[in-house]
Amino acid sequence: MFTIHRNQRSRWTGIRSLWLSGVHQRPYKANESLPALARELFATQAKEYEQLQTQIDEVDAQLMARHRADGCSRRLVKIPGVGPVGAMLLRMKTPAPELFRSGRQFAAWIGLTPRDHSTAGKVRLGVITRAGDEGLRSVLVVGATAVIQQTQRRGTASPWLAALLKRKSPKLAAVALANKTARIAWKLMLTGEAYTATPAPAAVAGAA
Repeated sequence: MFTIHRNQRSRWTGIRSLWLSGVHQRPYKANESLPALARELFATQAKEYEQLQTQIDEVDAQLMARHRADGCSRRLVKIPGVGPVGAMLLRMKTPAPELFRSGRQFAAWIGLTPRDHSTAGKVRLGVITRAGDEGLRSVLVVGATAVIQQTQRRGTASPWLAALLKRKSPKLAAVALANKTARIAWKLMLTGEAYTATPAPAAVAGAA
């Protein structure tokens, strides 16, 4: 199986933009202002992009096949913000769920628990520890960010999330929501239960 890194995909996305803008056209009549060497290099990179895109499509197909065949992954994907990629990463990278004493410990293992800078009896939680698997943590945070953006557009944030967004920036709220998502995922993996969604409140008309 091929491993496609995020920075590689970003690089080829830029190449694709150049390629689609006309660099790929033969015999390059639309780009005659470019030096011959530049046209040759862009054409080579365009071919490499096509090969990379084929590899990405193959990996996506394998991932979806494994997701559909895995009962736990199909349950995890029901959690808001956890798509097939997040569900399969949770399944593949999480050791036996019973090894963790609690959902909090599991979230800390991923690196989604704030550092404790408590002094003189005052609790001060700083940035997240960033321990654990960066890929899994990033997927959960990205998913949480998407959930926040969607609920803000629709005005359907839960009371917990609405209160959090009043106190924290969307970025920090996304980390907190990812932490909560990790705890829910741990419980589902441990117990085999199905995710039960909490009914979202109706949007308030004319809300600021």
